[in-house]
Amino acid sequence: MKHNSVGASVFRVDAPGKVTGKTLYPQDLYRDGMLWGVTLRSREAHARVRLDLAEASAMPGVRLILTWKDVPGLNKHGVMFKDHDVFARDKVRRIGDPLAFLVADTREQAEAARDRIRVDYDILPGLFDARAAMADTENLVHEGQPNLLYQYNLKKGDADAAIAASAHVARNTYHLNSVEHMFLQPEAGLAWMEDGILHISVSTQYPHFDVTEIAEALDLPQDRIRYLNPAIGGAFGGREDISLQIHLTLASYRLNAPVKCVLERDESFYAHSKRHAVSMDCETACDESGRLTAVKARFYGDTGAYASWAVNVMRKCGVHGTGPYHVPNVDIESYAIYTNNPYAGAMRGFGATQSPLAYEPQMDDLARQAGISPAEIRRINMYRKDSVTATGQNLLDTVPLDRCLDAVEDYFRGRPMTLPSDPALRKGRGIALAFYGTGYGNGFPDVSTAQIEFKADGRFNLFVSAAECGQGSDTAMRQIAAEALGCSVDRIDAYTCDTRVTTDAGTAAASRQTYNTGNAIRLAAQKMEAQLAEAARICLKLNTPVGLDMTADGVQLCFDTTRHCSWEELAKNTPELPLRAEAVFTAQTTKMDPATGQGNPYWPYTFGACGVEVEVDITTGKVRVTDAISAQDVGRAINPVMVEGQMDGGFAMGLGYALMEDLGLNQGRIKNNSFTGYIIPTSMDMPDLKKVIIEQPEATGPYGAKGIGEPVMTYVAPAILNAIYDATGVRIREIPATPDRVLKALALSPTEAR
Repeated sequence: MKHNSVGASVFRVDAPGKVTGKTLYPQDLYRDGMLWGVTLRSREAHARVRLDLAEASAMPGVRLILTWKDVPGLNKHGVMFKDHDVFARDKVRRIGDPLAFLVADTREQAEAARDRIRVDYDILPGLFDARAAMADTENLVHEGQPNLLYQYNLKKGDADAAIAASAHVARNTYHLNSVEHMFLQPEAGLAWMEDGILHISVSTQYPHFDVTEIAEALDLPQDRIRYLNPAIGGAFGGREDISLQIHLTLASYRLNAPVKCVLERDESFYAHSKRHAVSMDCETACDESGRLTAVKARFYGDTGAYASWAVNVMRKCGVHGTGPYHVPNVDIESYAIYTNNPYAGAMRGFGATQSPLAYEPQMDDLARQAGISPAEIRRINMYRKDSVTATGQNLLDTVPLDRCLDAVEDYFRGRPMTLPSDPALRKGRGIALAFYGTGYGNGFPDVSTAQIEFKADGRFNLFVSAAECGQGSDTAMRQIAAEALGCSVDRIDAYTCDTRVTTDAGTAAASRQTYNTGNAIRLAAQKMEAQLAEAARICLKLNTPVGLDMTADGVQLCFDTTRHCSWEELAKNTPELPLRAEAVFTAQTTKMDPATGQGNPYWPYTFGACGVEVEVDITTGKVRVTDAISAQDVGRAINPVMVEGQMDGGFAMGLGYALMEDLGLNQGRIKNNSFTGYIIPTSMDMPDLKKVIIEQPEATGPYGAKGIGEPVMTYVAPAILNAIYDATGVRIREIPATPDRVLKALALSPTEAR
């Protein structure tokens, strides 16, 4: 019988280095002869620009100043569309656009020289409201390109007629701010030349794609570039786009010297993407019993100055726009719109985080109109096995949404709510459900590769380019490999950070690595197992490789365990080493019809439920979450403790999204650009979260596993808003629900409290 690695809370392989301080993050990197680089960025959101470098070039210590004129290849980059400038040529489209990169002997010299570059701006009209920008045909963020970058349509039945004939209708508009990833480690990195190869070390979620973009900009073959992905101090989607990589590599290549750059926190705010701000108009209807009849919605997504992942994000927002509920008539349109705001891209939940903030409050509003409980209306309409989604996709496998809701209801049923003695305090409870489609989706080539070697020392090498962003992939991937090979996890040596020895496994995003890359590892391990069985047949002098078991200690004959060889003995008696196996896995999705949105855009889907209890001070507007439960479908938990860690992290991010996080964005400028101004939750804000892992293995997943990183956030914020309504009787439709916003919604003085 195989050693059971999957399902065990194996100790994280990256934990010792991180808790002892031995792990190297990019700002820790150093090489002899290292120079320092800094970026000059636009201070205006929309303008024609001219640079005068004369004074800066003469400053002490300055080695090089790069502008668009110095880019030998493509002065563009972008994950979907090449609409970002490496350096702005004659126009800036947002505050923070790179204008030049200065390299000097010291950081101080580089910063001093940057301040001496003269920049002349001819200000252009700025577009800061997505709806207005969508309608504006004269002022364009990108010449020759309408401000409406993308539109997704989801059409089924006749939503208008169904709404008109329905017993109950909820019509509301919701506004969601753009928010920041707020990872602890700001952008930093080092580039250097060695043996004719250009090396780059900047934390990224997708090293192989970064190599492609660097090669295009520098006009170099990809085999001349080696990406060494250092430790990543948080990502959440914010490290999917290029930040420092091209600037550093171009400078190092030109100077044939190591060049380092570390961003300050305020600059980091402008350097990477944000979550899409979305304005949502929603009509949701049901019959007298609470059964949904129609959903009509329009989602206006502000992608800022550049596209990044806008198409995928707003498509996902639309696909998930009905929630995990059967709706016979659907009319949804979602838009990605260029503005002159900071650009938006990937962030945890990726569009499926925004739509629940509309569809879940809508469900509560309909429940109230129909005279039934919020749980009952959800139970009447929720997806189950063999349900058909709004896109026409049949959910053939695991859909344990009822188990998730059961867990939430059971938890609160056993914990009667204690009313506060303070008359200024109001308590309430709220629930929310959500679902999440794994991966890129819509037929996009969602490919992962993996290789496994059996070495002369009896150990295994796993080669897989899965970026460890803190989610535990370095550990989980070893567990999947060990399960397939039958050996122990500590016999697996994994190489995940070096593009020279790994092949493309896609980005660490869209909750795809466990499912996609895990499947590639499982397939590679199965091929390796066949080679090991044949080697063991020879080593043990057997007639056939049939009937052999791989164990933690080695290989044995299943019905005669005396016929056994250790892994070391097997390696010693196998002349042609290393044995090597590789595999490719591509997720199975199909493109949707562009007119109707019908198709099978994602697989698999995960499902979850959240319940929260809040306390609202009606004199100050402050909201405190006092109790909470998260029940999450994971298929099968590869590592339960790491899954619980994801659930804690997802809840914390959802809490911040609902109650605190605000960029203070005004005319494209970020006011709250520090840990002082931009408020995120601390441990003091977190309730004692009850975490319930719902396991129902997914047939197509590696050992039944689904993705986990993003879905655990999607239901948190709407559950909190529903709880605020339950406590106060007023609905917050714009987040964050800060004290001033809550007080405004209450529209009363302390003596008029409800």
